[in-house]
Formats: sequence, C-alpha cells, structure tokens
Amino acid sequence: MNLTYDSQMFRETFESEFTWLNGFMRNVRRFSDKPAAIDSQSGRIWSYKELNADANRFANAMKKDGVKKNDIVFMQLYNSPQFLFGYIAPQKLGAISNPANFNLSPGETAEIMGHNKPTVYVYDADIMQTAVQALEICEHKPKLILCVNNSKKEVTLPEGHIFFDDYIKDSSDENPPVDYAPHIYDEVLRLQTSGTTGTPKGVPLNAINEVLSAHDVIMHFPLSPVDITMNMTPWFHRGGIHSGGPTPTLYAGACLVIMRTFNPRSCMEFIERYGITFITGVPSTLEMLAARQEKHPKDLSSLKGIITMGSPLEKAACIRYQELLSPNIFNGYGTTESFWNTFLRPYDLPEMAGSAGRSCTDDEVRLVNVYDDRKAEPDDIVPCDNKTEGEIIIKCPNKTTYCYVNNEKATKDKFYKGWMYTGDIGTWNSEQFVTVAGRKDDMIISKGENIYPARIEEILNSHPKVQECIVTGVPDSTRGECVAAYVIKADESLTVAELINFCDSSPNISKYQAPRYYRFVNDLPQTATGKKQHFVIKKQAAEDLKNGLLLKK
Repeated sequence: MNLTYDSQMFRETFESEFTWLNGFMRNVRRFSDKPAAIDSQSGRIWSYKELNADANRFANAMKKDGVKKNDIVFMQLYNSPQFLFGYIAPQKLGAISNPANFNLSPGETAEIMGHNKPTVYVYDADIMQTAVQALEICEHKPKLILCVNNSKKEVTLPEGHIFFDDYIKDSSDENPPVDYAPHIYDEVLRLQTSGTTGTPKGVPLNAINEVLSAHDVIMHFPLSPVDITMNMTPWFHRGGIHSGGPTPTLYAGACLVIMRTFNPRSCMEFIERYGITFITGVPSTLEMLAARQEKHPKDLSSLKGIITMGSPLEKAACIRYQELLSPNIFNGYGTTESFWNTFLRPYDLPEMAGSAGRSCTDDEVRLVNVYDDRKAEPDDIVPCDNKTEGEIIIKCPNKTTYCYVNNEKATKDKFYKGWMYTGDIGTWNSEQFVTVAGRKDDMIISKGENIYPARIEEILNSHPKVQECIVTGVPDSTRGECVAAYVIKADESLTVAELINFCDSSPNISKYQAPRYYRFVNDLPQTATGKKQHFVIKKQAAEDLKNGLLLKK
C-alpha cells in the first residue's frame, strides 16, 4: 500500500474503536439519565445508565463462568429487556450474540445449536418444552442454560437450568475489563436466515456491519436522539433488530419501546401513550392497524413515519395507510444477509407502490440475466425496460460479511465478486426502480413458461373478497406444472367461479398464468417475519392434489 501519509494511528484507532459497542457506551456517558428502553409489558423504563448496568451484570456473570472471545450466546427470546442484555453483554466480552426464531421446532433448534455450538443458551419460559426437547436431541450441550420468565408464573425448571434473573442478580454492574483486542472485523452478531427455502443458515455480522447498518437507518428515516421507536416484528431477524430495533435506536441515542408480540390494539395504545415517532412492521401488520384505527381511532400525531418490509405495498393499500396512519410510509427490500438494499421514501409513494424502490444510498442493486448452468456476471445486466426479468443482485460491503458460517457451498452459491445473488427475480425501469416478481426457487414452469407466484398473488389479492393468498405449482402430466392458489376469504360468499372469472377478465394476467386449482383455507404458512413459505405450501399442494382437495378450474 503506497500512501501519501502515515496511516498507522488512523488504522489502529479506526480498526479497534469504530464499533457498535463504543457508540452505545458514548450514549451511556452523554445520555446517562435519558430513557433508553421502555418495557411495554411491565411499564419499566431503563435509562442508558441502567440499561448498561444490567447488561454489565449479565456480562460479568458470564465472564466469571469463563465465557470469552468468540463464544456463542444463543438466544430464543421474545422482544424483551433480556434480549437487549443478550445483545449488548456478549460484545463486552468479545463473544457473539446468536438470536434465533422462538417458533422453531425442537429439531430445528437442535440443528442450529449443533452447528453453532453455543456456550450459553437463553430461552423464554414459554418455549421451555421446545428447549428441553432440543437439548435432548442435540449432541452439543451448552455450558450455561438460562430461562427468562417475564410472566412471573410458577415455572419448574429442569435440572441444570437457571432463571436468568437469579443468574445476574448478585453480579457486578461495573463495566467488565476489556481483556481482548477488539477489531471492527470481529463477529459480534450471528443471525439465522428465515428458512423460507429450508434449513436456516448462520449469517455472521461484524462490528463494522453493526455500525454501518445503524448508520443506514439513521440516514434513511432519519433517526435521532429525540426519537422513540417500536418494532412490531421479532428482533431475532435482520429487519427486526436493525430497522427501528436495538441496533440503530441505541446507537443513535434514541428510545426503544419493547413490544413482546404484535397486537394491533396494544400497538395503537403505545403509540399514543409513549409518543412513538417510528414504527416498523410487515404490510399485514399495517393492514391490521388501519382496520383498528377506522373503528377505534387513536392520536397518532407523534408518528414521523412507518417502515414496512417483507413484501411490496400495493398502491391502494399504500394510500389507505397514508390516510389512516401516517402520510410518511417507507418500504424497504432486502435480505438477512444484507439488511435492506432498496428503499421507497414517502415522496416515492403512492406513485411507485408495488415496486421495491431504488438502491439505498451506500448500496448498488442490479438485475442480471438468468442461466440454467451458471451465474450471470455482475455486468451481464438485463435492459431497464420494466419488462425483461432478471435476478436481483446486491452490492453492500457495509452491511454484509459475504459468507455463511461453516457453509462453503451456500457461500459459493450466494456470493460472487462482491455481489450477493438473491435468488429473487424482478424487473427494473430507466430510473432503476426494482419490482420483485418472485423467487427463482418458487418459480413455476408450465409448458416452458416461467411463472412467478408473487405476480399472481398480487392480482388475486386485489379481488375485494380475497383477504390473502399464496400461489404455488403442482405437477401436471402435460404442462409439467400448473398453478394452484390457496386463498383466505375476506367474504364467505367467495366462490372458485368468481376467482376464475376475475382472472379471465384481468388485463394483468395471462391465460397460462391463471390458477387451474384453488383451495380455500383459514391460514397460510409464514415465517415469524411475515414472509410466505412457498416451499411449505408447495409440498402441501402436491399432497392435496393426490387427495382430491384442490378445486379444479
């Protein structure tokens, strides 16, 4: 490296000190008595000083038990104060916080534990049965097993398990000594992919990723120390922890309202009670809030904006939310591996509703050609004509480590030449607004034609009697596959004949794309983050076809 100046002090300082934890500690000093977190369940408020003290209690207790740099602290927790302690405390020891979905089966939980080999396992009392079964299955046994019981119900602990509050109560609240060499490339957080296409993969995030993910939110909302945020989705996923969750909020010096689980009535009450300025959730939560506001209006004047992710906003729905909830709607698109990468700002809506927006300030997003036998090169882009479909690829070196933990094959499949190949298919226009059509994995091939479920789902969802739907492919002897739709009724009078006529008369759907099979259901398989699990419904549809449960066109 041939530099024109002496870079040694800059590199030593930057590489060791530009971390999320140091940003949080600055806020502990300058905003010592300012509210950092409000637990909506108990009503308790933690100042920055108090939050740091409780995180220190956890850190010092773990340090006494030998937890050290690069050890894994595995958590299956609802949004809670203990989640915050479990995010902050490991960083004070150089350890790695590893939150995971509390809805996982015992087998899935055991698989993740076996892969990550945590030293500490922290779980919520409400999932004790899952935790116990997972520990029985898994060959790896964590050194410490802690149970969080926020309900204060009578709980009998299995042998060897310790209540979290008992574990930290006699521990020091002083900052633990730093006996390791911090570095911005140190892994501090390990997330698990949502598993929409199979077994969750470990996504490592380093200290600089955390800082720059926080910066991304601070820049795009924008978020400042005067704000109060509430994320309506679980924190264990990227959109939960990073969009209006602990990472940006506590780094900015703002205040975080903790919502254990989403409830539209409680959510509206909290906005009014605490003067919340930003809320984050998937589009389905916004629909529930809008319905609640119509019948039981609350004062939402404190809201500066609502951020939604997970799926695109349809134009009519966007206008409805702008009128009922807030004129400032934001819609982001991204992945566990890369956070959000395209963004629709309030000034883009409702005109560009349905698209995923343009790339974020520090990111680049392209659409490249799709080949059966290889990846397209990053410069092998499709025309910006809003018609030609390609795979969405992302470059965001500030928010990803470009790998999975101990999974060379998945890493090679997903990352190439500094780009992440998402597996999502879409189009883009001359202004580089991206519209997502669906996933390569979910693609239906019928008579050689590629059909993407998201496009059909959007059309069916526009029917006034349809609440929600999911589309998949089923085997067909002449076509290879044909389209099947699972539909939740918004009106019980809805019939298959109505849906067939609706599709036949729609200018937005071709005949080969129209569903040939239907089934009315009461719910659809989704992850805890609100993403539809097409791989689950695809398996079910094949069985339903065999058993004659699908209604044919």
